[in-house]
Amino acid sequence: MSAFTTVQLEKDPRGFATLWLNRPEKNNAFNAEMIRELILAIAAVQADTSLRFLLLRGRGKHFSAGADLAWMQHSATLDYEANLADSHELGELMYSLHGLKVPTLAVVQGAAFGGAVGLVSACDMAIGSADALFSLSEVRIGLAPAVISPFVVQALGERTARRYSLTAERFNGDQARNLGLLAECYAVSELETQVEHWVSNLLLNSPQAMLESKELLREVASGVLSPALRRHTESAIARIRVSAEGQEGLNAFLNKRKPAWQEQ
Repeated sequence: MSAFTTVQLEKDPRGFATLWLNRPEKNNAFNAEMIRELILAIAAVQADTSLRFLLLRGRGKHFSAGADLAWMQHSATLDYEANLADSHELGELMYSLHGLKVPTLAVVQGAAFGGAVGLVSACDMAIGSADALFSLSEVRIGLAPAVISPFVVQALGERTARRYSLTAERFNGDQARNLGLLAECYAVSELETQVEHWVSNLLLNSPQAMLESKELLREVASGVLSPALRRHTESAIARIRVSAEGQEGLNAFLNKRKPAWQEQ
C-alpha cells in the first residue's frame, strides 16, 4: 500500500490491514509528520472497500512513548494560533480513527503514554502484553490530555479517567484490562499467537454485518431510549436481513455450510 516515512500500512491478502507506527528508534513518539501520515493512512483504509478491519500496532519495543521531545520543544516556541493548528491535526487523527467504518483493534506492547492512550481509546478494541505500561502523563509536564479526553472517558469511564488524568499514575497491562482499556492481556511470548487468534476470529464474521453493527452501536451509545432510536434499530435489522450477506449468512446457517466470506 502507500509508502510513508513514519508509519507503514500493510494489506493482508485475507482482507485486512495493519497500520504500524514506525519510528522504533524514537519509541514511536508522535511528531507532526507522523500525525499527518496516520491521517492519510486512515483515509486510505476508509476508501478501500476490500478491507474488513484494521490492526493498529507499533514497531519495536514500545507501542508509542507519546509526543516526541523535539516536537514538543518546537511547539513551545509557537504562538496560540500555530498551536491551535497543531492540536487540530491531532484531533483530526483521533476523530478519523474513531470514525473509521471498519472495526479497529489496537495491539499494545511496552509504553503507551500520553496521546498513545488516546489512540488505543479511539479503537473499537485493544489487546496488550503483560509488559504494557500506560500513563496519561500530560500533567507531569504542565499540559492536559485535552484532545484525547473524549475518547479516554469513553474507554475508561469518567471517574477512572479523572484519576489517571490528574495523577499521571502508570498502570500495567493487567490493570488496563481490569479498567476496560484492554479487552485482554497476554504474556509477552503469547502476544503474536493471540493476535492471530483475534484476526482469525474476526475473519469468521460477515464484513457487512461488522460495518452495520459498528454504525448501529454509534447510534445506541448514549443509552437513551426514544421512538426514533427504536425505529432506527428496527429498520437496521430489517435492512441487513434482506441484504446479500444477510441472506447468504442465514442460508449458510440453515444449510449447515460455511458462508461465502469464510471461503476467502
